[in-house]
This record gives sequence, C-alpha cells and structure tokens, in this order.
Amino acid sequence: MMIGTACSRRSISTFSCLCQRIKQTEREIVKMFEMSRPKAETEGFQEKQAPLRRGSVRILDERFIRILKIFKWGPDAEKALEVLKLKVDNELVREVLKIDMEISVKLQFFKWAGKRRNFEHDSTTYLALIRCLEEAGLTGEMWKTVQEMARSTCVITPADLSETVRILGRAKMVNKALSVFYQIKGRKCKPTATTYNSIILMLMQEGQHEKVHELYTEMCNEGNCFPDTVTYSALISSYAKLGRDDSAIRLFDEMKDNGLYPTAKIYTTLLAVYFKMGRVETALALVNEMKEKGCAPTVYTYTELIRGLGKAGRLEEAYSVFLSMLKEGCKPDVVLINNVINLLGRGGRIGNALKLFDEMESLNCKPNVVTYNTIIKSLFESRAPVSEASSWFEKMKANGVAPSSFTYSILIDGYCKKNRVENALALLEEMDEKCFPPCPAAYCSLINSLGKAKRYEAANELFQELKESCGSSSSRVYAVMIKHFGKCGRLNEAVDLFNEMQKLGCSPDVYAYNAVMSGLVRAGMLDDAFSMLRAMEESGCAPDLNSFNIILNGLAKTSDPQRAIEMFTKMKHSTIKPDAVSYNTILGCLSRAGMFEEAARLMKEMRANGFEYDLITYSSILEAVGHINGDGTYQTS
Repeated sequence: MMIGTACSRRSISTFSCLCQRIKQTEREIVKMFEMSRPKAETEGFQEKQAPLRRGSVRILDERFIRILKIFKWGPDAEKALEVLKLKVDNELVREVLKIDMEISVKLQFFKWAGKRRNFEHDSTTYLALIRCLEEAGLTGEMWKTVQEMARSTCVITPADLSETVRILGRAKMVNKALSVFYQIKGRKCKPTATTYNSIILMLMQEGQHEKVHELYTEMCNEGNCFPDTVTYSALISSYAKLGRDDSAIRLFDEMKDNGLYPTAKIYTTLLAVYFKMGRVETALALVNEMKEKGCAPTVYTYTELIRGLGKAGRLEEAYSVFLSMLKEGCKPDVVLINNVINLLGRGGRIGNALKLFDEMESLNCKPNVVTYNTIIKSLFESRAPVSEASSWFEKMKANGVAPSSFTYSILIDGYCKKNRVENALALLEEMDEKCFPPCPAAYCSLINSLGKAKRYEAANELFQELKESCGSSSSRVYAVMIKHFGKCGRLNEAVDLFNEMQKLGCSPDVYAYNAVMSGLVRAGMLDDAFSMLRAMEESGCAPDLNSFNIILNGLAKTSDPQRAIEMFTKMKHSTIKPDAVSYNTILGCLSRAGMFEEAARLMKEMRANGFEYDLITYSSILEAVGHINGDGTYQTS
C-alpha cells in the first residue's frame, strides 16, 4: 500500500491540474520575454512574430538576466533560452559569463553548454571563465579549467597562451604556468616574443632569475622568435640582480646592435650596474648618451645617479645633479629626496638636509618614516645635541608618522654612543610595549655600551633575553658578547659562546672570529689565536685588516720581534695592506726591542705612505731611547 502511494506521488505531475500549471508557468516565462509594444503593433502579433535572431539586442534581455539571478541555472533558465530560440554558441557563453552573478551559476552554465550537441568551447570561452574564476579567487577550479583548455582540441593562439601564463603568474602558480606553457607549446601553439615575455616577467616577479636565462636561450633557439625591448629589459634586470654585470652590459650592447632602442628603465638598470662596478665615468657617459638619444631621464634614473655619486664620495656632484633635475622640471619623489637628505647628512651638511626637509611640501613630497629616520641618523652622526634628535622623534609622532623598528634602533644606537645608556634602555622597553619584534641591532648597541661600561652581567642579561625572544641571536650580537667576555677575562665563556653559535647554525662572521682571537691574544694564547685565523680562512670567512692587526699585536708583545716583522712584511705583499694601526704596532715592537735603525726606516716609510705615528708609539720610542746605555747598547732590564 505504501509502495503504491509512493508511486502515485512520483507520478503526480501527470495530473491534469498540474499539467495546466506547468503550461501556465511556460506561458509566464514566454510573456516575460515579450517586449512591450503599442497596441496597434501588437494586434495580430501572434501571426507575425519571428524568431529572435542571434546578435539581437535582446540576446541578453534584462529579464533573462533576472531569471538567472533569481532561479540560478536550471530548467527555468533553460526554458528561457528555448523561448528566445537562442542558439548556444561561443558568443552567447561569453555574454552570459559577463553577467554580474554568482560564480557557481556561471560555472554550471559553462558546464551545461559544454555538453550541448554541436557545441564546443573555444579559447575565448575558456579564458572568459578562467578570468571569472581568478576574480572569485577559486584557484583550484581555475587550474582545472586551464588544464581542460590545454587538453581540448580548441585552437590556442599565442595571445591566449600569454594571458593564461599571466593569470597563473598572478595566482603564484609559477610551476603550473611553466607546465601549461610547455604543454601547449608542444602541441598546438608556436610562442611569440610576447608569449616568452609573459613567462620571463612572471619568473622575474617570483625572483627566479636563473630560469629567465634558460627561457631566453630557448627563445633564441626557436629560429623565428626574436627578443624585443621588453625581453632585453627583463633580462638585463635579471642579470643585474644576479650580479652578472658583464652579461647585462653585453645584452645592452646586443640590443643596440639589433636596432632596438633602450628604454629609460634599461638605461637606469645599466647605470646602477656601472656604479656598482665602480665605473663612475662610464655611468656618467651613459646618462649623456641617454639624453643624446632623446630618452629623458626619469625620477628613477636620477635616484640611481644621485645614489651612485653619493656612494662614490662625489657628494657635491650628486647635489648639483639634484638641483639641475629640479630646474629641468623633473618632479622628485620621496625616495629621491630621502637619498639626497642621506648624502647631505653623511657629507656633514646637516643644514642643507634640514632645509630640504622643509621644502618637501612645496615639492609635493610627503615625508615618510625613512625621511625621519634619515634626519635623526644624520643628527647623531653630525654630533648634534641629543635633545635635537629626540625632538625630531617627537615631531615624527606628532605628524602621524609611526616610528619603525629601525627608528628605535637608530635612537638606541645614538643614545649609546652619547653614553645615554639609561635612555637607550627606556627606548628598548618602549619598543617592547609597542609589540615590536626584538631588534638585534638595538640589542647589539646596548650590549656593547654596557660592556664598555664594564656592566658585563647586565650585558649578558640582555643577550640572554634576546636569545629567549628569538630562539637564537645574530652573528654580530654574538661577536659583541664574545668580545666583552674576552676583555673581562672570561675567555672560557667567550669560547663557549662561539661554539654555541656554530651548533645553532649561526655562521660566525669576521667580527665573531676577531672577537675570539682578540680574547685569545689578550690571554697570551697566541698559538690558539693563529689556529683560529687558519680555521677562519678554511671556513671561507675572509679575514679583514683587523684580523691581522690582532695577531700582529699579539706577536709584537712577545720577546721575539722577528715573527711580528715577518707577518708585517707578509701583510705588505698581500691584498690586505697595513694601516696606521699596523705601522704603530710594529714600530712600538721595534722600539721596545731596541731596533732603532729599523724603527727609523719604518717611520720614513710610514710618512711616505701617508700615515702618522700616534702618541702611544711616540711615548714607546722615548721610553726606549731612555734605556740606551752610554756605549749605545740597549738596557734589557
């Protein structure tokens, strides 16, 4: 009985009253799509009505769109298409996908259309859906659609492939983009320069600069696909970032030989390369060439030019370039202004730096956190009163510019150098209250200042605090703590810290090695210091001048000056030449050993090399002279 009831319920739509209701619904849908007409025109309309044509303005009538939005995709929407007698083709699919409605409805319609007899999606419909899925953030479904398009028989043009790559690149699906590129390239599409450029630019944005070179080589091997300006721009930029400066310059020359004109961006990239190589005159000649070729320098070009000249120590020239740029009508941005303020501050022209800050508003440049940081740092470096740097910190906050971790680091370092350790500690506390992550540079300054003040326990407490907060510490902070442990005679703790940093995977830098060697020399463990120097070189960490001076100082204090002289001679014939400290160290050694003739020769050599002997050395010489006996022999006791 129940089965019979169920059956009767399933066949309920056969009842005559419900059949009439379905027909009525169909009539309502038809009526919905009938355009309102004047009465005279509508008389006899049933006899004269013609099917709606594809391409008619009624193809996506507002009422059809309403049906889709209300009923989603389903029988009602299908019936609407049937009433309109619209043929399902690629144009219709593209138009439906343009409608502002739920992505699920678009996806259902797309899949329904793909199953229709005598219809196949082409690249335009696939890409229309892919764009919709990208906008909706449905990357998984988007990737499925891309794969479906790649496997289908539809024709994919180089422009289609380029757009597909760009969309996948924006979604950070780099490997998938490369996979599709090679899949489509191998089966149905010969890439153009534009297609390769899409891949190259995507790889650049993801920092895969080595892969860029592979694509370039592959592109050149295509035979009929030649690099254009966009390609060269991307490649030159990649080579510059990889430090392959010669390759960047070669490509620059190659593009000009091929009749292509470098853009301002390319010139700017090469400008930075030349400055990095120390080829200042070549860089300046490049700017002249740029202007002669009618390529106007941009604000980015001027930024690189000013920065490069500043690093080369040509501060006046850099400032003149800035003033000329303003006269030429090139509008500066805040990055350029920050660079100019920085070079003025470094050059001791703090007055000009502050004046430029005041002019920023008239130049339509709003100071940012970097601007204030640069001003504060310049004030400390120019030995301005601490109160002035502090006032700029308050001014910064009053003007709504939030201090960064680097701001606090600059202030803490500045306070430490002015022996305002308590102020620096207060700022460190403020950083913590504002939930800034621990800043190793700030801790480094404080630990060093506390060590200099012989507050070793306080320094160690801060060091341990940093380790607990970060799980480890930087090589530089380790080096500072090791140095102060060595100075206060806690050599075992210094060596333990050095071994600890290695165990934690924190590679010791030259400062850490020097700190240990200095402690060993101070403890009279010269052979161990020499062993550390060898270990340093074997680990691939290049010793600096201070490394050799530490060892030289240890040798100079022994009773055998010959080893010190040998090392000093070795330094003179190496790439690391002796400095004033080296000369004074060996001069003191010779004086104490009574080797006055050698000392006199060395003093002449010092002056010839532009070095002066310091007061300590001079005192050593006088003391040594006072020990000469009447017969010219030297008193050894």
